Amino acid sequence: MGRPVRKDKLGGADKHTGSEFASALSGKIAVTAYRPFGGAKVDSTVAFIVNQRGSRKFKIHLEDSSEEVMLLRAVAPGSLANDNVNSMGEFCVQVILDDSTVAYVDRFFNNTVSYVTSGGVTGNAPYSLKAEGTDEGQDSGKANIDVR
Repeated sequence: MGRPVRKDKLGGADKHTGSEFASALSGKIAVTAYRPFGGAKVDSTVAFIVNQRGSRKFKIHLEDSSEEVMLLRAVAPGSLANDNVNSMGEFCVQVILDDSTVAYVDRFFNNTVSYVTSGGVTGNAPYSLKAEGTDEGQDSGKANIDVR
């Protein structure tokens, strides 16, 4: 799996409900969309990554406040499958590259992401996590990940 993503970039256990935890979740990696195994796709506004379970497996806090381990897929939300050989749900995380190109994360590393654009172009880029409200802007040379 390599080195896991630093815990301060994830939502973390026991920090996912109630307004008292809002500041603890601020700036954490947001999930763009997810599809539970056998279920319907959900375009999320509040789902986020809680912790890492493998190179592409993450525990996700879902819209209904439940948590589930899902597979990270580098596809647009409409391409998330509701069935796969692993019997797991799937999710995607969108990044905006410094040239305003939309891409989807294939793998997370501590300071970089591997991404795939809608045109199939792959690459790696360092990423930034900004505060909510300013996370839509670009940093030169960095991929910007939406935050919660």
